Amino acid sequence: MRLSSFGEKFAGDSGISGLMDDLGAALADDPTLLFMGGGNPGRIESVQAAFASRLVDIAEDRGQRHQLLGLYQEPQGDRVFRDELARFLGREYGWSIGAENIALANGSQSAFFVLYNLFAGPASDGSERQIHLPMCPEYVGYRDIGLSHHFFTATRPRIERFDDGQFKYHVDAEALSLSESTAALCVSRPSNPTGNVISDAEVAALDQLAKARDIPLILDGAYGQPFPGLIKEAATAFWNDNSILMLSLSKLGLPGVRSGLVIARPEIAQAFSRANTVVSLACGTLGPQLLRGMLDDGSLMQLCRKDIQPYYSERRDLAIRAIEAGRGDLPVWIHKPEGAFFLWLWCEGLPIDSFTLYERLKKRGVIVLPGNDFFIATGDDWPHSRECLRISYAGDQQTIDAGIALIMSELQQTYNSL
Repeated sequence: MRLSSFGEKFAGDSGISGLMDDLGAALADDPTLLFMGGGNPGRIESVQAAFASRLVDIAEDRGQRHQLLGLYQEPQGDRVFRDELARFLGREYGWSIGAENIALANGSQSAFFVLYNLFAGPASDGSERQIHLPMCPEYVGYRDIGLSHHFFTATRPRIERFDDGQFKYHVDAEALSLSESTAALCVSRPSNPTGNVISDAEVAALDQLAKARDIPLILDGAYGQPFPGLIKEAATAFWNDNSILMLSLSKLGLPGVRSGLVIARPEIAQAFSRANTVVSLACGTLGPQLLRGMLDDGSLMQLCRKDIQPYYSERRDLAIRAIEAGRGDLPVWIHKPEGAFFLWLWCEGLPIDSFTLYERLKKRGVIVLPGNDFFIATGDDWPHSRECLRISYAGDQQTIDAGIALIMSELQQTYNSL
């Protein structure tokens, strides 16, 4: 089979395809595996029941059923839902925003593919532009998304250690340097993979830097505000005309509906939608239809605050206690858990790389994610990038306890082999 350059790049191995392979194929082959990898949300019965009730209402209403199953949406997506979301954002945060500021996509992964390649890559003047990640590690799904080589640049973080065996990444303002070829800044908040939440001051500084360069600041809020709001620390939701806020319905418990949201000034939202129409023709209707009315009546935010956020808060505490119980005197640091539903472990001085550790853990029956692929464009000369693991605590208590016990046991054996 002869492939184009596009085919060779996108049909080959990638960090995100490996993640999804473990998410699906590995569990299908061995359902006894303890799955603590991937970004699959937890199974929260009350949340599933609420969406199931909405689905029944839609199915039993002839008009709603036809809108769900029988109509293409306009390029920017379901207008009724976009109007409702705009009203909600205005009430919740005081943002001056309308339906024209909002565009829908078939999942945030495909949304990032379109958005990043709108700004970065070869330009008509012969130059080539890049997306800059001001604090890396970052989401593995970004890594292979560019249509050109050298698509990303990145700044390594400043590391702060705490006495309780935790640490935290900060934007290293002194090291952050942008070139003339920088097309946009992008940071996830809360961070996937680390659970870090950059401070309001750090967001404001990045915003000023982006404005000074006349480039957008892209904030990936898939785990953050306004929904599902998986943020432990005090943090102010941020958006303005020079920023692009990316949201998702997946972490509400709806990964299967594939609905991503782009909040931007109208010309960016329109440009995105035109490009997305070429790629996808139209956006799916299920996600927006399910949420219609739930922002206006407050029921979605009630689900987030009373069901979703407490669920992950409880499991975060279970996971931390399990790691602390099994850590002993190992040089294993936990990134301060400020959001999302991951713990990020830094195994300082790990005698093997994190991918080898991941393979060993898989053989023992637990799947995590090795940290290697999250360090995008940070260079190969940083040992830290080979010493980290991402662990999901979205599963049940039995999975968390058994999985972390195996992880800590393998780490004990690995360090003792020195």
